[in-house]
Amino acid sequence: MEIINRRQRMASVARKLRREEDKTIGLVPTMGALHDGHLSLVREARRMCDVVVVSVFVNPAQFGPSEDFSRYPRDLTGDTCKLADYNVDYIFAPPVEEIYPKGFATYVTVEGLSDPMEGAARPGHFRGVATVLTILFNSVRPDFAFFGQKDAQQTLVVRRLVRDLAFDIEVVVLPTVREQTGLALSSRNAYLADGERKAATILYRALSQAREVYMEGERNAKRLAETVRAQLSSEPLARLEYVSVVDADTMEKFDRIPEDRSVLIALAAQFGKTRLIDNIIIQPARQQARATSEG
Repeated sequence: MEIINRRQRMASVARKLRREEDKTIGLVPTMGALHDGHLSLVREARRMCDVVVVSVFVNPAQFGPSEDFSRYPRDLTGDTCKLADYNVDYIFAPPVEEIYPKGFATYVTVEGLSDPMEGAARPGHFRGVATVLTILFNSVRPDFAFFGQKDAQQTLVVRRLVRDLAFDIEVVVLPTVREQTGLALSSRNAYLADGERKAATILYRALSQAREVYMEGERNAKRLAETVRAQLSSEPLARLEYVSVVDADTMEKFDRIPEDRSVLIALAAQFGKTRLIDNIIIQPARQQARATSEG
């Protein structure tokens, strides 16, 4: 396993792998502080690809001025040890000035999908995400790029970025990895005090309750959102920031959910100083019925 710090070196390695060795390359973009959620992506990349590249870069462009960039957990040594167990070929861990050199002035914006939810709560966040991914995609030139469903809105932004800018990349999205309590794995979970960590399990319980209500026949989007709000209001340590019930593919809002549309229920909440997000996707009722009959 080689650790690469320079874009030019990464591009040179990737070019050789593609042209001379005809290898398929899988990229797992991360901000480090790796956990089992990241490692599930690495496992799938290892299964699907000849060469696996994991990028480790805490991207300042996706943090707002009052957010946690300076205290975001960084442990490249620990991350390297974890990745060694998965036979990763390259870690691309550039310094900030390598990605954003002096005079950097070009940013990428995915309009529409970047605006609601996390886009509204964190202005400029997805511009930073789209920009750094464009740089990573151009440096690594992967055949496949791997992301987790926990960042649902991000996966939609990435798919549109890849489509609109004609990147020859297949975006692979894998299910959210959770603790036994249901809490979605996140590098930010390390910030939670014990009481806050226990309280944060309300997120998945609230989402699961909304899914149950949907399965019982509720199709009113506002009522599903209210189900989540009611659950969150029962936890004193939770401060709900938003809950959205939208089309899982387009993020289109609707009053009544059509029977043939997948639904994304997404939320963000604060526990102390820690902000967490989570979501579930509910498949169309007909598709669920078909899967049940086939099973």
